[in-house]
Amino acid sequence: MLNRMVQSKAYPAYHASSLPNRNAVKNLLRAAILATGLAPIQSATAQTYPSRPITIVLPFAAGGPTDTLARILAERMRPTLRQPVIIENVTGAAGTISIGRVVRAAPDGYTLSMGPWNSHVLTGALYTLPFDLQKDLQPVALIANNPSVIVSKTAAPAANLKELIAWIRANPDKLSAGTSGVGAATHVAGVLLQQLTGTRFQFVPYRGAGPAAQDLVAGQIDLMIDQISNVLSQVRAGRIRGYAVTSKTRALVAPELPTVDEAGLPDFHISVWHGLWAPKNTPKDVVVKLNSAVVEALADANVRARFVDIGQEIYPLDQQTPSALAALQKAEIEKWWPVIKSAGIKVE
Repeated sequence: MLNRMVQSKAYPAYHASSLPNRNAVKNLLRAAILATGLAPIQSATAQTYPSRPITIVLPFAAGGPTDTLARILAERMRPTLRQPVIIENVTGAAGTISIGRVVRAAPDGYTLSMGPWNSHVLTGALYTLPFDLQKDLQPVALIANNPSVIVSKTAAPAANLKELIAWIRANPDKLSAGTSGVGAATHVAGVLLQQLTGTRFQFVPYRGAGPAAQDLVAGQIDLMIDQISNVLSQVRAGRIRGYAVTSKTRALVAPELPTVDEAGLPDFHISVWHGLWAPKNTPKDVVVKLNSAVVEALADANVRARFVDIGQEIYPLDQQTPSALAALQKAEIEKWWPVIKSAGIKVE
C-alpha cells in the first residue's frame, strides 16, 4: 500500500537510493495518511482475495455428472483458497438461468459459473440469450471431459458400429433415439450422427438421460448417444450394447470400447467437457488465483482417482488455462452452432 501511495498524485515518486533514512520516510507517510483520513481505505484495500466464501453456480440439479464433478473439485479448492467453496444449483432453460446470474454478478471472483459444453456452447444456438457466452464470461480453467458412447438396445441386429449404421439406414424413420430433451447434448449428438451418415430416425425426448436409458434397457427405444458415466454400467452388465466412444482416444474408464474413428465413423467427436468462468472484467490476479486453485486440485491424486471413477478425463496441465478454455469454447461454437441451426432446432 505504501508503495502505491508513494507513486500516487498526492505524493511524488521517490527512490530508496535517494533517501537518507527509509524508515523515516515510512513513518512520515503513515502520519500523512492518518492526517488525511485515509486509514479506513488502507484497511479495506489491504485485504487479499479471497476474504469470504466463493459460490460456484451450476446449471443443473444435484446428483448429475456436473454436480458430482463440481463438488469433488470445490472440496479440494477450499484448502488452497482458505475459504469455503459453495456449490449452488440453479436449474432452468438448459442452464441459461444460472449463467445469467453469474453474468450479472459483481466481477470480484466470488460468484463463478461452472458447466459443460451443452450449457456454455449449445444454448447460444438454441435460445435468444440476453448475454454473450464469450464476451460476458471470463474463462478461468478448462477442467475435464466426459466422452459419449453410442449405445443400442440388446435386440438390435448389429455387432459393431458399421452394422448399427447399416441397420438404421435400412429403416429410415422407423427407429427411435432417446434424448434428455430438445436441444440437449443427446439430441444434438443424434442430429450430427444423421448428418454424417445420411440416416433418419425419430427422436424421443425424456426428462433427463436416466429415464431414456431405462427405456433403452427395456427395449422401448432403439438407440442413444450419452455420456459414458451415465451408460457404462449398463453396457458392462449386458443390458444395452455399446459400440464406440465419441473421442479421438479410448476412454480411460472403458479401454475395451473402440473410438468412433476405429469403428468406422471418423470425425464424430463429441466430448461433454467442463469449464469454470467468472463474470467479465474480473481482475486478472483474481483469475490467476482461481486458476491456480483448480490446477492444484486437478493434480491431487485423490481427485484424479475420483474423476476416473465417474468417467471424467482431466486435461493435460498446459490445457488447464483460461486461454485454452476460451479457444475450446470458440472452436466448439463454430462447430456446433451450424449443426443446430441447419437442423432447425430451436427452444423458446
